[in-house]
Amino acid sequence: MAEALNERAEADVDQQLMSQYSQGDTSAFESLYQKHKGGLYRYFVRQIGDLQLAEDLYQETWGRVIKAASSYETSAKFTTWLYRIAHNLLIDHVRAVKPVDLFSEAFTEEQDADSLLPSDTQAPDTQFEEGVKAKLLKHCISLLPTVQKEALLLNMEGGFTAGGIAEVVGISLEATKSRIRYANQSLKACVMNKWQEVENER
Repeated sequence: MAEALNERAEADVDQQLMSQYSQGDTSAFESLYQKHKGGLYRYFVRQIGDLQLAEDLYQETWGRVIKAASSYETSAKFTTWLYRIAHNLLIDHVRAVKPVDLFSEAFTEEQDADSLLPSDTQAPDTQFEEGVKAKLLKHCISLLPTVQKEALLLNMEGGFTAGGIAEVVGISLEATKSRIRYANQSLKACVMNKWQEVENER
């Protein structure tokens, strides 16, 4: 109950900020941008194998938010509206560039290597193991079918409920639940199998 109330309060703040921005308050937009920039950027980066393209679509999303500010309806949850814009941009790009799945692994070798470096606060073995597991998770997510991957990331990264994802993507609630369920099952099986391979090689 408390979590639901907090989410409702956050949504109310977003709607108020967007309303203020539509009336000319640029500081309200800055607040929205700072609040949601991380999650939105990760949404693109985790689904597109080209970091520059992810950046371009990320910037285009905010550009469309600015252009559509005057027509924003406060009855719509801001995050749902924001991610629907992002989703549509992503789909439009895929259709224009590739008729098949564009969403390959979105992490460079340098990023993966950095994730395996030991930190000052953890033992090297522990840090290495956690780095390997994180790398396996990223790899397994990249292998998911496009529609399952998006639903899973909106849930895991964006914190969207199944109902919220259904609104963003434009499908039924049952279809959304099915995508999340199959994604979780596939992800769990993939990570377990890959981790077993790592263990067998040690």
